[in-house]
Amino acid sequence: MAAALVGGAALGAAFGELLKAVVKARNRALMFNTILKRMESTLKSIIPVIKEIEELNKVLDRPKQEMGQIMEQIKKGEELVLECSGIHWLACWKRPKYAGKLIKLEKSLKSFFEIVMQAQQARDGKETLLEVKDLRMDLKRLDLNVKTSRAHNVNGYIAPLVLPEPLINPIGLEVPLRELKMELFNDKVSMVVLSAPPGCGKTTLAKLLCHDKEVKEHLQRLFQHKGYEVPQSQTDEHLVYHLEQFLKSLAPSAILLILDDIWPESDSLLDKFNFQIPNYKILVTSRSSLRRFGSSYKLKPLNDKDAMTVFCNSAFLQDKSSNIDEDVVKKIVKGCKGFPLALKVVGRSLCGEPEEIWKRKEMELSKHGTIFEDDELINCLQSSLDALDNKIIVKECFMDLCSFPEDQRIPATALIDMWAELYELDEDGVHAIANLHELSNRNLIDLCVARKDASGYYNKHLVMQHDLLRELAIRQSSLESFEKTKRLIIEIRANNVPDWCMEQKQPSVGGRLLSISTDEKFSSNWCNIQAPEVEVLVLNCRTKTYSLPDFLGKMKKLKVLIVTKYGFFPTEIRNFPFLGTISNLKRIRLEKVSIPSFGFTSVQFKNLHKITLVLCNIGQAFSSTSTIQVSDALPNLVEINIDYSNDLVELPVGLCQLVQLGKLSITNCHKLVALPKEIGNLINLEIVRFSGCIELAELPSTIGSLHKLKILDISECSEIRKLPEQIRDLQNLRKLHMIGCSNKIELPPSILELEHLKEVICDEEIANLWEPFVDQLENLEIKVDKEDINLNWLYNVGF
Repeated sequence: MAAALVGGAALGAAFGELLKAVVKARNRALMFNTILKRMESTLKSIIPVIKEIEELNKVLDRPKQEMGQIMEQIKKGEELVLECSGIHWLACWKRPKYAGKLIKLEKSLKSFFEIVMQAQQARDGKETLLEVKDLRMDLKRLDLNVKTSRAHNVNGYIAPLVLPEPLINPIGLEVPLRELKMELFNDKVSMVVLSAPPGCGKTTLAKLLCHDKEVKEHLQRLFQHKGYEVPQSQTDEHLVYHLEQFLKSLAPSAILLILDDIWPESDSLLDKFNFQIPNYKILVTSRSSLRRFGSSYKLKPLNDKDAMTVFCNSAFLQDKSSNIDEDVVKKIVKGCKGFPLALKVVGRSLCGEPEEIWKRKEMELSKHGTIFEDDELINCLQSSLDALDNKIIVKECFMDLCSFPEDQRIPATALIDMWAELYELDEDGVHAIANLHELSNRNLIDLCVARKDASGYYNKHLVMQHDLLRELAIRQSSLESFEKTKRLIIEIRANNVPDWCMEQKQPSVGGRLLSISTDEKFSSNWCNIQAPEVEVLVLNCRTKTYSLPDFLGKMKKLKVLIVTKYGFFPTEIRNFPFLGTISNLKRIRLEKVSIPSFGFTSVQFKNLHKITLVLCNIGQAFSSTSTIQVSDALPNLVEINIDYSNDLVELPVGLCQLVQLGKLSITNCHKLVALPKEIGNLINLEIVRFSGCIELAELPSTIGSLHKLKILDISECSEIRKLPEQIRDLQNLRKLHMIGCSNKIELPPSILELEHLKEVICDEEIANLWEPFVDQLENLEIKVDKEDINLNWLYNVGF
């Protein structure tokens, strides 16, 4: 085996087999998808270079024994990956053990990748690095970064060339630097966008790249062309032309052009700088991900250890010992949320101050949770928010995210409900999701998609807002007067309500959005809040029992109610029927709530249009009472969504009275085994989803009565072994989702009567079953799903 390594064939084949195992495992072992995806990317970068193994061996100079050890590790890695692919996704207790092993394997591959890249770069020759700064000022000033002490002549213009100052103690950037180099060294990548919120260290990382030892070893010249004043008569096109000529003059050396701090409004500059020059690459730093320009690398905040180091470097004099209590320091560092700028600003403000000043800062952070006292920090973050001034709705959507607790993932479906009423966005959520994508592109949020749903259902879209950006939104809202604020955020610890709630002449809340968060010690002892204009109420609770506030009855304009229980066990709402007193309520979303028997039938919900229940105990909530039928209690309900119900075994027959229903989604209810035949009474249904109901055994024949049905989703209903003959009666059916269905499912011949069926979305095995029908259904297209799947959804089920 060692002898074969000299030619590289065996080594390349071994990596090829490992890649095949990783790709296979990604399609099966969903719980390890994120790790395997990164590993797949690394392997795809390594293998092309392995083909040039002779060059590699010249640089590595590996003895045969060591190369044999590499082969052995690759083989063990392949066995580990294949073993992981056989683990069922429900066996989640095995994840930590195998995830740790996979991460070790991934680190080994990345280490080997660096060695491979050294070999490749030694062959490719030297690179030239250019950095261009502050290009968002429409090229009135051109800053190009260059290394040498001489002057450079570009078409008659003489400019001094200087070296950027070396960086000191770039804490916490070692891993990002290594990963960024991997992106840049990829032959298939011509442009990399390094993105992060303001104050995270994007420019610092770019400068660190300039002084990296490995980079320098492969550079012929590292230089900075800075502060070059261009005559005002020059047009943008003229400047771009001269820059292109300058870069071409550097050939045949490879060129890396760094464009620092590019804003979305100026992204057209990237098109202008995308010159057709061999061995030419661009690194862009931006607060936005600028997705249309290819590869993107997101820089994350610092971990706790590195955050502490950065803070201490700014807060303590090197030649003096500190008598500041360690716990005080830890709490202050935690309050800076891992942002390097915040850590440095707060550290500098406390440097040399007496212990009492430190303790005051710690108490302020503990009480108010904010560090927004320094102008440098405020201006840095505020500029990202100000950039949304011309997109008012997107900005308001960003501000609304602070309605949910810190460090919690926000379901996109909750935001869709809020924004449909607050800003009159579409009911299906298209505009809401588009706004979230824009905020994500600007690094103002993280948008996690566990799985894209082509049917337009967004229950797998989750939003995370960084703590510091959440504080920015809260601070911005607090600058508005109480009566004129658009949103009011209240956090109650134990039973300590805000002072203004206890005033005799209590001010009236003028905003349309009210959010109230309570903790584990809250006893539901509500104060009276005057909120006549509120249209959306968000209640975040943590107690096992909970009472709705009495002032709900006075909120005549309330249209959306969102109640979320945080923690493992669901909460019981003691006064649930009180919801029936809210006359204009249109949407109810409950998460981790035990709904009492007859909860939705003991009173009338006259204007309720939509119910969403996530991780709720349903019980007899939809059973008719002796005096009120389900159809009378919910006369205008047009949409119901039940996701991850803990106790739903059979769809309540009472729901089949709601003939006005247009959308019915019963998803991820793992105990659901049967649907009542009365489901055929729901003749106005246009969308039906049963995805993820893994025990559902069959679709009743009466489903053929749903003549208006356009979308049917039975993805991952693996126990359904036959579609009913009556499916032929669904003449308006346009989309059928069958991802993850049993490959033994029987498709009846009556399917040929579905003349208007346009799409079947499924995996490869199901696609093969449809092949005999494709030629006879001329409008039909089989779409094989290859979307990425990950475990972002597991936050819902307590993992």
